[in-house]
Amino acid sequence: MLLVVLELIGIAVFAASGAVAAVRARLDVFGVTVLALTTALGGGIVRDVLLGVHPPTSLRNWTYLLVAGGTGLVVFWFHPQVAKLRRSVLLLDAVGLGLFVTSGTSTALALGAPPYAACLIGMTTGIGGGALRDLLLREIPLVLRREIYAVAALAGAVVVAVGEWAKLPQGLVALTGASLIITVRLIALWRKWNAPVARGLEG
Repeated sequence: MLLVVLELIGIAVFAASGAVAAVRARLDVFGVTVLALTTALGGGIVRDVLLGVHPPTSLRNWTYLLVAGGTGLVVFWFHPQVAKLRRSVLLLDAVGLGLFVTSGTSTALALGAPPYAACLIGMTTGIGGGALRDLLLREIPLVLRREIYAVAALAGAVVVAVGEWAKLPQGLVALTGASLIITVRLIALWRKWNAPVARGLEG
């Protein structure tokens, strides 16, 4: 039950980030809802497609759709208040990233994916929704623009894969991987860490 609650919290936070971006782009209520659903569920859908799970899990569970869509509508109507909770949303976003990546990696391993593929699929589960959101808004995805986000996700996925290869307790492995992702992400935000870019560029 705790895992389900945490997963729903992650979905709500990702949906909120998509909805906030849509409101800032001046989309209508339908557009805001679509962006919320895409951001919250996109990564999981990509994971399931890559693993051959049809239909995707999030489309077989109405609760996921309700939470994501409902969050989008709440943000649409109360976006000035939501904008004031930026720090809380960033914290919950880090938690959601950690949970999605570890669960995605574990799911891929359980379905027989090799460790290297499971790590990439786990990372995609965490960052896929945000990347789709940015593409729909005609922006370069955030994960490709310097921020320490995908790197943290991949590191956590590797921890999960190594832990399961060593046959460590699954709960401990998931907790360790998620904690690493959350810690790296929050420190990167606090210290304003960015991945390096090519030097000598004009403009």
